[in-house]
Amino acid sequence: MPREQGHKVVAQNRKARHDYTIEDRVEAGLVLRGTEVKSLRAGRASLVDGYAFIDGGEAWLDAVHIPEYGQGTWTNHPPRRTRKLLLHRDEIEKLAGKVSQGGYTLVPLSLYFSDGRAKVELAVAKGKREYDKRHALRERQDKREADRAMRTRNRMGD
Repeated sequence: MPREQGHKVVAQNRKARHDYTIEDRVEAGLVLRGTEVKSLRAGRASLVDGYAFIDGGEAWLDAVHIPEYGQGTWTNHPPRRTRKLLLHRDEIEKLAGKVSQGGYTLVPLSLYFSDGRAKVELAVAKGKREYDKRHALRERQDKREADRAMRTRNRMGD
């Protein structure tokens, strides 16, 4: 049987990009049970409330919802269990140093399959305040209006 190739996104956390300022990104593997993998391959997962933490020199992913597999039996997994992340020791120490500075947290941005293996993209992020969110929204709207004005100007020919 040929191995899977490519990049298949299962879930993205768009809310994290709105609520946090992304400082750094890291790709990590996941330790999963069989029914979790089958549920992910069906494209079912939610990262909305998820976060990661460092405990005892190991990285963990918590509150990520992977629903039970439909054809699973008594071997089904709990939907919101704590899952171990696979990272190198120096990566864990680097992340722990950044998070211990204060104000930073580890947020999952996306969950995907890369060459048949389940991966999660983690971000070292700092929470935005309400006025930061409004400012970012205003900048996006201004850019959209400027692009629209340039398109109409280019269509009319100066």
